[in-house]
Amino acid sequence: MVMEWDRQKGTEGIGPALAEPRERGERWTLAICAGAILLFVGLSFAVISGLLDHRFYGGEPVAQPLVTALLINAALVIFGWRRHRAVRVEMHGRSAAEERARLLASRDPLTGFLNRRSLSEAGAALLRSATKRDQAVALLIVDLDHFKMVNDMHGHAAGDSVLRSVALEIAGAMPPAALTARFGGDAFACAFVFDARDPSVVERIANRVITALSQPMFVDDLRIHLSCSIGIARSDFDGGGIDTLLRSADIAMYSAKKSGRGDFTWFDRAMEHALIDRNDIESGLRLAIPAGQVVPYFEPQVDLATGRLCGFEVLARWTHPTQGPIPPDRFIPVAEEAGLIGDLSLSIMRQAFAAARDWDPGITLSVNISPWQLRDAWLAQKIIKTTVECGFAPNRLEIEITESALFDNLPLAQSIVGSLKNQGVRLSLDDFGTGYSSLAHLRALPFDRIKIDKSFVLSLLDNADSAAIVHAIIGLGESLNLPITAEGVETDAIAERLAALGCAKAQGWAYSRPLTVADTRRMLAARGLLHSGGSADADTTDVTNRRRAG
Repeated sequence: MVMEWDRQKGTEGIGPALAEPRERGERWTLAICAGAILLFVGLSFAVISGLLDHRFYGGEPVAQPLVTALLINAALVIFGWRRHRAVRVEMHGRSAAEERARLLASRDPLTGFLNRRSLSEAGAALLRSATKRDQAVALLIVDLDHFKMVNDMHGHAAGDSVLRSVALEIAGAMPPAALTARFGGDAFACAFVFDARDPSVVERIANRVITALSQPMFVDDLRIHLSCSIGIARSDFDGGGIDTLLRSADIAMYSAKKSGRGDFTWFDRAMEHALIDRNDIESGLRLAIPAGQVVPYFEPQVDLATGRLCGFEVLARWTHPTQGPIPPDRFIPVAEEAGLIGDLSLSIMRQAFAAARDWDPGITLSVNISPWQLRDAWLAQKIIKTTVECGFAPNRLEIEITESALFDNLPLAQSIVGSLKNQGVRLSLDDFGTGYSSLAHLRALPFDRIKIDKSFVLSLLDNADSAAIVHAIIGLGESLNLPITAEGVETDAIAERLAALGCAKAQGWAYSRPLTVADTRRMLAARGLLHSGGSADADTTDVTNRRRAG
């Protein structure tokens, strides 16, 4: 079906602007040749008749001009015929060149698949045909997982060989009349007709592709393992236009990647709504961060042995001008994906450091660092520069990182942490015990503290397993001389149990909910933990932040 469409397109693609002039030129050439031949026949008859009459019947000799005209006419016939053949050869060569150019314009040169433009045209025809037969069209977007690593590790030549092999596997898994296209990079699209009453056919084909691409590929003695994520849209549910189907399948493919990769996902309208919401949040953040609308809140940290307030964890809070408060678990992941987390984090630090300049020097601030930020080789310099600009002592700062942040680039993380430690900044391992806990991680970086994840703390009194884990972490901290901070302390009973186990610090709603800058200042003032030197500046900063947030 694809090739038949290409052949039709090839004759249509020449168009009246090119085909008609050529046909007219060929007709004129043939007409001239025919006229010359007829003239040659007439002259030949006259000359031969004259010669016979002169030879046998004593007639007048043939006139010399007539013989000359015959010879000239013969030469013209020979010349015209040869010219006609040359023109035909030239036209054939041009047609072949145009056909090759058309194929190059409509096909991906690496895999031979259709390109996006050709798929749109062929897909529209496929949709019209399916609609007439009361059938539906399934469109699959196939995207290879982590294909960039193949190019990075083995070079682009090996990557091209892999893509050719992938194209063969995809084509082999498709029905005979399917359209297949490559969109550049490692993304492919496939479209085919199916019975709308039996969508399991589409799922079987998607599974065939996933199974085929999960097999190892051998390229230049290299054994390469791949997987793919597939998004599926269907014309009877997700829109009738090919462009709409492409967009829907693309949204579903990204949903498949977020769900763990190596699988397929049908498009659902909820995915589109989530995408719109995500884009709205990203657009809002791009305005809110420089405007100071994302502000720091402060969660108190208490010394369990003495009950003394010893520090705060800095948390980001965003009150949207029209949508109201947006939870961190909605805007922080978007900031990470959009590459805004670095600016967001430094903005929060800058505001928090400025607010804490006149606090008691013994009050520390703990700030979470995203794994994405640890990919920035200049992170340490940016943080130290911010402390200097805000007049905040680096030894009052504690940076919190999670274990998952160590997996991307441990040497870079070690370099960043080393630079921070040289300036007096302390390091805390956050959410310890949630999935990746290992003594090797505690040795990899010079941690000063371990924080127990709140999921264990909240169930400390009710769940024996949680109690055992908390007890083991506290014992580990004692062995390694690393003090422990417990998150999520919501009752006095939990706080007493943690203190009895030897936990050093705690934070949670048992002491206070996260506070604004103004409420934090009132708390500190009530406890005599404010210095008079910078209070006016800090109050001014808080008023400015509240105005921006409003």
